[in-house]
Amino acid sequence: MNDIVQLLSQPWPWYVSGPLIGLTVPALLLFGGKRFGVSSSLRHACAALLPAGRSDYFRYPWKQLGGWNLMFVGGMVVGGWMAATLLTSSDAVVQISAATVTDLAALGVTHGPGLVPEEIFRWSSLATPAGFLIIVVGGFFVGFGSRYADGCTSGHGITGLATFQLSSLIAVLGFFAGGLLVTHVLLPIVL
Repeated sequence: MNDIVQLLSQPWPWYVSGPLIGLTVPALLLFGGKRFGVSSSLRHACAALLPAGRSDYFRYPWKQLGGWNLMFVGGMVVGGWMAATLLTSSDAVVQISAATVTDLAALGVTHGPGLVPEEIFRWSSLATPAGFLIIVVGGFFVGFGSRYADGCTSGHGITGLATFQLSSLIAVLGFFAGGLLVTHVLLPIVL
């Protein structure tokens, strides 16, 4: 049992984790014709929780279409909690490249032991214009964009590209272009 915990508590190399992620798509398609994605789970949750007089958008057989997806997202939440609380030691430091640390320091962001910079992602940051813009406005754009693009980065980037969908290629190119724009143009202005 100790060996399993040791194996799970370390980062896996790309040549193990990459193919495992890649094999998710054929497994979902072969075992039930499912498509991988996370953003649609919000629609399924709303369809399950809203009262009977809900809008037509939420009137569909969500148990057959989205029940597995809700279980998948729930498993991601539980798995993330387990990894953060049971498989991570208190002295663990997230390792990022020295160039990234230097670039973040130039913006006034220090690299601490956690996954995200505390200067940006903490409750008190919501009271600052930069924090509000990054967390609330940015979160709105991510949510709106995933519904407008009819899928999120995982759905388009993994399932859509694997099934040769032109719309997914365009969406993924847009995700990368937006990420580069925010990183190199907007983030230096905001911070």
